[in-house]
Amino acid sequence: MKLITQLLDLASHSNTLNKRQFELLGVSYPPSDGWRDDVMGMEMSVGDVNLLVMLRGELSIRAQKQIASNYRVLTEFHNPKERRESKSKEPKNSSNFSSLEIYCDGACKGNPGKAGSGLAIYGADKSRPTLLYGEFEPRGTNNTAELNALYKALLIASEYIDSGNITILSDSKYSIDCITKWAYGWKRNGWKKKSGEIKNLEIIKLAHELYDKIKESITIKHVKGHSGIEGNELADRMAVLAIKRQETQYRERDYKNIDEILH
Repeated sequence: MKLITQLLDLASHSNTLNKRQFELLGVSYPPSDGWRDDVMGMEMSVGDVNLLVMLRGELSIRAQKQIASNYRVLTEFHNPKERRESKSKEPKNSSNFSSLEIYCDGACKGNPGKAGSGLAIYGADKSRPTLLYGEFEPRGTNNTAELNALYKALLIASEYIDSGNITILSDSKYSIDCITKWAYGWKRNGWKKKSGEIKNLEIIKLAHELYDKIKESITIKHVKGHSGIEGNELADRMAVLAIKRQETQYRERDYKNIDEILH
């Protein structure tokens, strides 16, 4: 389906779009003055057009993410094939693992710049981890990419907290400390800090809320980045792949062997 003036007007509010809508169109945020001319006539799936209109309005980042997530759930419900495919994104043999390790990482070309997140999930079969990439942002930062990856790891962990020992591993001390330490003080102070603005507040709130619910059932560890740790290297490759493919939703990377990813 081609994006035409009538559809764009239907999706617009006060003659503009919100951040998530621009991401859906692959447009950097904030946009340039000629963004309408750049997107007019572009090919979009019916599902993406529907989501573009559903996201209409002056919504918080959290609301935008929630609407997109709800729409994906609804789409999967009405599409059994897509629902079956979504199961492949879960850790392989997830019901039969004694320990689950979730490596998460973010990448950014420029800071701010094009950003993406990646994960490597080790379940029962430690020799064949599940690799996920997504959360592309046209104008993100290293920190937002790392926080998005950690939040996705927490979401996955929350689905399996009764199945075995779960460890989340990240090379971003900033994102770990934001969620597991600093957020408690910020929250007590009404989500404010003396030194000024709390950057990336929306994703920090989401991730911290989830962490606080499941923290007794998981372990979060900091690992040294780019030091040859397989899971960390794979998560980094997936974050870069998310940027390359500009994939906003998380997708599973299929592969024959790990070496083809690492080399």
